Parts: sequence; C-alpha cells; structure tokens
Amino acid sequence: MEQARAGEYDAFVAARWSVLFHLARLLTGGDRHRAEDLLQESLVKLWFVWPKVADGAPEAYVRKVLARAAARSARRRWWGERPVEELPEVAAAGDLSAAVAERSRLEWALAQLTPRQRAAVVLRYYQDLPDRLVAETLGCPVGTARSHAARGVARLRRLLADVIEPVG
Repeated sequence: MEQARAGEYDAFVAARWSVLFHLARLLTGGDRHRAEDLLQESLVKLWFVWPKVADGAPEAYVRKVLARAAARSARRRWWGERPVEELPEVAAAGDLSAAVAERSRLEWALAQLTPRQRAAVVLRYYQDLPDRLVAETLGCPVGTARSHAARGVARLRRLLADVIEPVG
C-alpha cells in the first residue's frame, strides 16, 4: 500500500514539476536557485502529508506552502552563497528573443514587489485563483489579499511603464 502511495507521489511530482517550478520562480522574483530550493522544501513537506492530501488537492497544498515559504524566506537578509553552474557570458547583440526579454522584464518587476504583493499577484493572475483561495493560501482575510494584489498590480504598471522606451 505504501509503495502505491509513493508511486502516486512520484507521478504527481513528475506531472506538475514544471508548473510548480515556474510558480516558485515567479514567487522568488525570478531567482532560479532560490526557486529550486523553495520547491524542493515544499515537496518534502508534501511527502510527509501525502497520505492525507493525495486524494484531495495536493497542488493547492504545495501552492500554499510555496507562497508562505517564499514570503518567509524573503524576510531573511542573507540566503547563503549563490552558486552558478557557469560564469555568465556577455550576450551578443540581437541574440535574445522578444519573449525572453519580456519575461525578464516581468521577473525584474515582480522582484521589486514586496513578498506578499508578489505572492498575491502571482496567485491571483498567473495561477488564476479566486480571491478567496489567494487569501486562504496567504493566510489573511480576503480584503487584505485583494489589497495586496491591487497594490502589486499598480506598482507593476508603474515599474513596467518606466521601462518601456517609446519607438520612433
């Protein structure tokens, strides 16, 4: 029986890894390494409660753990070393596509938000969760979740409007 549960857990992680990783990356402001750590910690927590949540909503559970852990880790002043696989190379002009550039702009802008605002915006507009679930995930009243999301979107608009350079 326990082996069947482990197989279900493995199948869930394999099926949802990329979506959950993207969510973690958005919640960390685009920091890939922090996102990987955050997702790993969240999936370890899921493993311990898997028998309880497997038949329910395991993705909602992981989403809640991710959002709360991202907000908690953002309060820390130091995250330790930031290892990289390779030293960055200077990009040649014109080798980036417009989609990558736009994603980078959005990740930069998301990183400028407070952790609670970032979590509210990502959960509400990227994950397309209703206000009630955003509030439940963040552990706050619905009005507070709406306020975080509204302030976050307003700040994103200001940040992204400043970055856009007029053509012509």
